[in-house]
Amino acid sequence: MSNDTTTGLKRELTLFHVFCIATGAMVSSGLFILPGLAFEGAGPAVVISYAIAGLFCLAGMVSLAEMTTAMPKAGGDCFTIIRSLGPGVGTVAGVLSWFSLSMKSAFALIGMSIFTALLIDLDIRIISSLFCLLFVVVNVLGIKEAARTQVLLVVGLIALMVLYIIVGLPAIRLDNFQPFAPEGLHGTLSTAGFVFVAYAGLIKIASVAEEVRDPARTIPRGMMLSLLIVSIFYCLMVFVTVGVMEAPDLAGSETPISDGAEITMGTWGVAALSLGAILAFLSTANAGIMTAARSLVPLSDDGLLPGSVGTIHPRYGTPANAVILTGISIFLFLFIGLKVLVEAASVTLILINIFLCLSVIILRESKLTYYQPTYKSPFYPWLQIFGMVSVTALLLEMGMEAILISTLLILLSLTLYRFYGMKANPREYALLHVLQRITDRQICTGTLDRELRTIICERDGMCESSFRETLSSCSIIDLEGIPVSPDELTWMIVHLLREESPDTLEKFHDLLAAREKETSLRVAPGVIMLSLPAPGREYNDLVMVRSKEGITFSPDDPPAHALFIVASTEDRYSLYVHTLMWITNIVTGPDFLTRWLIARDTEKLREIMLQFHDECSAAST
Repeated sequence: MSNDTTTGLKRELTLFHVFCIATGAMVSSGLFILPGLAFEGAGPAVVISYAIAGLFCLAGMVSLAEMTTAMPKAGGDCFTIIRSLGPGVGTVAGVLSWFSLSMKSAFALIGMSIFTALLIDLDIRIISSLFCLLFVVVNVLGIKEAARTQVLLVVGLIALMVLYIIVGLPAIRLDNFQPFAPEGLHGTLSTAGFVFVAYAGLIKIASVAEEVRDPARTIPRGMMLSLLIVSIFYCLMVFVTVGVMEAPDLAGSETPISDGAEITMGTWGVAALSLGAILAFLSTANAGIMTAARSLVPLSDDGLLPGSVGTIHPRYGTPANAVILTGISIFLFLFIGLKVLVEAASVTLILINIFLCLSVIILRESKLTYYQPTYKSPFYPWLQIFGMVSVTALLLEMGMEAILISTLLILLSLTLYRFYGMKANPREYALLHVLQRITDRQICTGTLDRELRTIICERDGMCESSFRETLSSCSIIDLEGIPVSPDELTWMIVHLLREESPDTLEKFHDLLAAREKETSLRVAPGVIMLSLPAPGREYNDLVMVRSKEGITFSPDDPPAHALFIVASTEDRYSLYVHTLMWITNIVTGPDFLTRWLIARDTEKLREIMLQFHDECSAAST
């Protein structure tokens, strides 16, 4: 069971905040320093390398977006992976995520110090350390303050990037793109793996999911918008830089964008783009500390790390201890070589993308009742399979050093789990539900489903009383001793659900009749549930039907003794979904049909449903 360390996190982030956190987290060293180092490995094809890296991270992004809309909790990717693949793999993912985000922030601080050192005669590590301390303080004070800082940084950054592209495009020389791929496909793919870290900002959004307003809509929209815009900016800016600079000057340059600006805009361009670079580095470092710290929260909540790590500060509402620990780790990473830092951060991000794609597959195949994402990944499961295969290919193309780094990080994480995390209470996870389905053995207790139901209620602002109120006021039809045809029963239900004109009732009747024949959902032996979209607004209703003799809607189906019809308008979607889930939970409980059939009248039927509801509520707590 999780503790209450996350209690108190405030939902203060809007879509614009989400976009700025992801964008600012991506656009920094990955753009203002990496192109020169990446050009050494791929030549002008580095433009394609950036595009490939963006394309290959798409599967992990949409997988994470799906899981986060189902479980919008602090820690994002780590939280969802624990619930999907278990605490062992979750510990690995959490540590990898923390490493990746922390190293990306350290990479940004080093890049920022390179530019700042041009203006101030001071050791770059001292400069990096001072900014690291600054952002630790900002992030301890509160998420809203950190997000406001992020918005200002990103707006200024985008304006400068647009300026660079507009001025630079007319100055491009196509001769600079010959030969286009001197290192061939291997060089292009290995470089794509090398620059993969440039897209690390996408997973950072999930880490602050518990502090996002309307996360079900905001998170996927923010992720997609950020990936699209950043990918375009990356490719255009690298294209301009390659097109205006000579190959010997670009290869290995630590300030490629500023060097390109000097060619196209002169001294004032260098100053402007250097300012843009510093803004980018600041935004990435800020977002990195903000989100890396929250990668530790679910590990702490689940007992995989000491509880004090994820403790929320009573005044500021932030995971202060995790922020400070992250700041210390970033400070230590400042003393690692630049290329090693980039490669290690990219490797960890690739591994996380593999876990994300696999987690969605496991969650979908577990058939958990309360895994109810509001956004679903398209082209499932082929997009996830493509994602795992593609990023694995990038990892292999990066060579033995990358494989060694990934192996060491996994072993380190498993060691941490072995000597600390395994002492925590056993946690149920989706993979166990998949194994239960395959082996037909009872190995799950339902604790995960109950946890997911609680999360969904929090997500949708629903309370336990909402469905109880629906049960208390809904209509009940008892067909005991009353012979009716399916069509007659349909008319009875329609008149209870709607009090409108004959034309409207006729349309509603036809829709319900079609559902009875084509899309009835047999949720348990002898139990059918039907759902209907209703016209209008602010409407959600339930009709319950009992037939001891049984109702037969199709000669191919056995008779139904309990029928539940839920009708709802689009604006009541959350209540509609919760009604369906509660009914499913109740009718699959032990002895439901027996108690349903022996009830003496309609009020006893209602009482039985309310009793089952209360029993399920008590079990979930």
